Amino acid sequence: MRHLYLHVPFCPTICPYCDFHVVRRGPGLVERYLERLAAEAAALHAQRPGTLATLYLGGGTPSYLRDRELARLFAALPWALAPGAEVTLEANPGTLSPARLERLRTLGVNRLSLGVQSFQDPVLARLGRAHKARGALRAVEEALDAGFRVSVDLILGLPGQDVRADLETAAALGVGHVSAYTLQVEPGTPFALVGLEPDPDREAAAFALARTVLGRAGLARYEVSNFARPGEEARHNLAYWRMAEWGGLGPAASAHFYTHAGPGVAERRTNPPLPRWAAGEPPARETIGPLEHAKEGLMMGLRLREGVDLAALARRSGLADLERVLAPAIERLEAEGLLERTESQLRPSEAGLDRLHAALLPLWEALEAAYPPDGVS
Repeated sequence: MRHLYLHVPFCPTICPYCDFHVVRRGPGLVERYLERLAAEAAALHAQRPGTLATLYLGGGTPSYLRDRELARLFAALPWALAPGAEVTLEANPGTLSPARLERLRTLGVNRLSLGVQSFQDPVLARLGRAHKARGALRAVEEALDAGFRVSVDLILGLPGQDVRADLETAAALGVGHVSAYTLQVEPGTPFALVGLEPDPDREAAAFALARTVLGRAGLARYEVSNFARPGEEARHNLAYWRMAEWGGLGPAASAHFYTHAGPGVAERRTNPPLPRWAAGEPPARETIGPLEHAKEGLMMGLRLREGVDLAALARRSGLADLERVLAPAIERLEAEGLLERTESQLRPSEAGLDRLHAALLPLWEALEAAYPPDGVS
């Protein structure tokens, strides 16, 4: 196992658009979390030892943990880190300071993913963020000065947002990576309950602007929503998109392992929510068969500008004639300007990244016609 995700569910505030598994601190809750995490890490290490190439602490707000809590968390991880391993921690600007940054460096963190969302105070207030623009700028500058690789999260296409200003501010700061998303209004969130609806036209215009502004600043779009300077791509997230194996620790965390046996290609493990996870409930296990693996491989690989190696996907899935089955659909999608083909490598065009669903659907339909889920052809 070369990649590990660790979920920290605690947040100082819960944003009105958030549907992640997050909770506020409560008496003894972090203590129980850390105790259960140590036991889960030991058990997983016994099954999947190895040296980690990437470690990602997501949330929630991992930087919300106190210094001693973070020290216990890292001490609970038995895996060694490979030379040059990427260790990412998600952080909110208000939880950082020079002293905290130095502490994170001591623990081995070398990359920060900062949930900035915007550099405009009215937009931040509308999003329910606890920080202001000045605090976000300070946090980014201090993190860069402390030697971290820094990624900034931005939400684009919001009402009243000056998108160009946010993009130009992020680029001018000199960060190596920008994750640019549109607002997803998920059922059950406060935004959904008040009837907030995204504007697809405004969001499309915002993404077009992101390509232009960030591209001119040297941040190339290497994934649907991610832009990076050369060498600054998120190596942990690339493991997901390239369908590598990864482990997951913490409530609601997921893992992906190859089985190499039986009809299944891979196994997905998903931990239960915090109360059941803390009580020791094991993860749910789902077998991923050849068809689903091939569909997921296309979905994840075509998120990347580099695309997916169809020959490798055929070997992993066991669907030996996968390239032949997909050929007619690929030809149509090439003619529409959504896909590009070089030998066994299938890549999305820039338009294909923008219209990923339109590029994927014909490929999935071709797979389902050739390899019905019940195995009858």
